[in-house]
Amino acid sequence: MTDIKELLLSRIRDVADYPEPGVMFKDITPLLADPAAFTALTDALAEIAANTGATKVVGLEARGFILGAPVAVRAGLGFIPVRKAGKLPGATLGQAYDLEYGSAAIEVHAEDLSAGDRIMVVDDVLATGGTAEASLQLIRRAGAEVAGLAVLMELGFLGGRARLEPALNGAPLEAVLTI
Repeated sequence: MTDIKELLLSRIRDVADYPEPGVMFKDITPLLADPAAFTALTDALAEIAANTGATKVVGLEARGFILGAPVAVRAGLGFIPVRKAGKLPGATLGQAYDLEYGSAAIEVHAEDLSAGDRIMVVDDVLATGGTAEASLQLIRRAGAEVAGLAVLMELGFLGGRARLEPALNGAPLEAVLTI
C-alpha cells in the first residue's frame, strides 16, 4: 500500500490560495489523467467496498461521481449519484445540512435506495464532514444501511472524522491517504 500511496501523492497537485486566500487546494486532476494512478485508486476503493459487503456505491457530487462510478463497476455493484438539491428529475429524498457559512441540501432518487441495501459512500476528500454526514443521514432515511465511507484523502486537521463517528454508527471510515 505504501507504493500506491506514494504514487497517488505524487499525482495530487497543491494549488495555493484556491478557492480563496489561505486555502491550499488539493487538485486531483493530474491523478485522474494518469491511468496507472487512477486504476490503483479505483482498485483500492473497490477492495474497501468489497470488504464491507456493500451492495451499492453512492458517489457525492461532483468528484465522488468521478471516483465512485468506476469503483462500482470494478466491484460489480450499482452506482447511485447523490446530487445537490434540484438537479435530479422525478421523486427525490432530500437532506439539508449546515455549512460553515449558510446551508445546503443534497438529494437522491427515492427509488434507488431501499431496505436491504448496504451502501458504501465514496468521495474524493473528507474535510469537515458536513456533506458526508448528510449523505449518511439520507441513506438511513431511505431505509438502507451504511456499509461505510471511503475517500481518496482525509484532511485530518479539519476534524471530519470526529464529526462523522456518531453518524457512521460503527461503519468504517477508510481514507486511502491522510493529510
